[in-house]
Amino acid sequence: MVKIANSEQLINKSKSCASCLDAKFNAKDGKRAIVVCGGTGCLSANSKGILAEFEKLIKENHLEGKVTANIVGCFGFCSQGPFVKIFPEQTLYTKVKVEDAKEIFESDIMKGEIVERLLFVDPQTKEKAKKQGDINFYKLQKRDVALKGNAEINPENIEEAIGAGAFLALNKALHMDPQEVIDEVLKSGLRGRGGAGFPTGRKWQFAHDVASDEKYVVCNGDEGDPGAFMDRSIIEGNPINVIEGMMIEGFAIGAKNGYFYIRAEYPVAVERLKNAIKQCEELGLLGDNILGTNFSFRCHIRLGAGAFVCGEETALLNSIEGQRGMPRPRPPFPAVKGLWGKPSVINNVETLANVPFILHHGADEYAKIGTEKSKGTKVFALGGKVNNVGLVEVPMGVTLRQLIFDIGGGIPNNKKFKAIQTGGPSGGCLTEKDLDTPIDYDNLIAAGSMMGSGGAIVMDEDNCMVDVAKFYMTFICDESCGKCSPCRIGTKRCLELLTKITDGKGTMADLDELKNLANVIKSNSLCGLGQTAPNPILSTMASFYDEYLAHIQDKKCPAHVCKSLMQYKILPEKCAGCGMCARNCPANTIIKTDEVPVGKPATLPLRIHRIDPTNCVKCGLCQSNCRFGAIIKD
Repeated sequence: MVKIANSEQLINKSKSCASCLDAKFNAKDGKRAIVVCGGTGCLSANSKGILAEFEKLIKENHLEGKVTANIVGCFGFCSQGPFVKIFPEQTLYTKVKVEDAKEIFESDIMKGEIVERLLFVDPQTKEKAKKQGDINFYKLQKRDVALKGNAEINPENIEEAIGAGAFLALNKALHMDPQEVIDEVLKSGLRGRGGAGFPTGRKWQFAHDVASDEKYVVCNGDEGDPGAFMDRSIIEGNPINVIEGMMIEGFAIGAKNGYFYIRAEYPVAVERLKNAIKQCEELGLLGDNILGTNFSFRCHIRLGAGAFVCGEETALLNSIEGQRGMPRPRPPFPAVKGLWGKPSVINNVETLANVPFILHHGADEYAKIGTEKSKGTKVFALGGKVNNVGLVEVPMGVTLRQLIFDIGGGIPNNKKFKAIQTGGPSGGCLTEKDLDTPIDYDNLIAAGSMMGSGGAIVMDEDNCMVDVAKFYMTFICDESCGKCSPCRIGTKRCLELLTKITDGKGTMADLDELKNLANVIKSNSLCGLGQTAPNPILSTMASFYDEYLAHIQDKKCPAHVCKSLMQYKILPEKCAGCGMCARNCPANTIIKTDEVPVGKPATLPLRIHRIDPTNCVKCGLCQSNCRFGAIIKD
């Protein structure tokens, strides 16, 4: 690669690459382009094999000069992947398999005929959507800030990133005073997307104001919330955007080195980030005297072992230094004394991905997006009991109702919405009364939850909220570093009480103890993990107290989830006597009676069955194998 030595060369390179990208999207070079989703979800469904099949078909048909095929980042609509998109028509195919590639190629590429069966079908209107923008999942989204370039550019090709505008924001920043850069970020209203929502510019200002011979910037890519995959997808889809954000931050505070801390369980993100850093170095966009200025900067990668507590910034710093990942007392704060005792600023992946947009388009333009106190967009990993599972980027201020029912497509199987857990183990459960709450930092906290890093798990009537609290407390107990007693011991006691309640052995005194203990942990833990650990307990007790009472007083689980409090029962009036349940029972607890099924002649061998609850393991195989709906949970 020819190195980019100054601003003029960057601008010329940007124009050249933008022209190539425009040609790719609009067939101005006479070529049609096939792009295949390369996010982890689609890769696990063999999208790499789909791409290889297209490449083989192009070669076999000698169309190398007329058709291109490459990988792109996550399309977001994970429940419908793998995706294949054809340019310039922008036809979007969903749930594509390797064997479908040939049909797409022969019909669409060779003949210009759309493969109708692979188009997305709206479950409500039954209409087929030919283009991405026609699908309700995308209509309320704004996927051009943190998710800029995802599903459009090849994340392994730096020239496509440059064509999409990469490094123009950095170039602008390098011609400003560092304080001017910080002022622009402050003016934008950008708040940290890692959970607490602390103003990003203020963090930068603290580190900028401290005199030191060395400073560091750190990117926290260690998201560990159950069901969260925002940061991973951002890096997988456009790692250059995050690198640029880190470089702008480094220039603003006076740092020459940046560290990406990413968990090793993200191999695709790690490899694409390594590749991006290498390409930046080859182009001279990382290293000494970047773009002909006095600014020098280098990026480094450190892999985490998957400890949830290392998402806490001081524990993360310890881990980078080679120490055990445990939080440090504060003050001093990292901006004063951080990595190796030097001033350091820690921002998460999504926060840094917002920075190039702010510098490129201006703080005023960014501040037009969102609410008064929460500017910009937010990326959510929308999962659980919702039709449209996936990665979404929405302007702050979109309501929970819009997120769940418009973008998410509502609850599967016409079940009733029960709650949404935001903020992961640190957040709380919001209910139907909160559905019209605009999503921003302050509103979610006021409602009893928090933004967190962006996990959003939807629950329906079949979820037991006591069991949900128990699930998150189990996670927290496993992930607590053990440094402080309130978290180490208190969360364990909370889990014991929740287990006692879900086993049907709880008392009313246990409820009082659980609530008091949760408040003690919240008030006295050292770091954010312990301070927010009781939130799922407190929020479910506040909104679903009747479920706790049912477990304790009635010894029943209303949602029929807690195995100790429920049993399977065969309805005699519905039993056809076929014996399918008995044949599939692994514990041999289903007994054939002498009773004849309703409407069946006694001459047939069919007899009503019943379940002996004594040895039933409650596996549910009987219910899943019954074709007559005769087996229920009681």
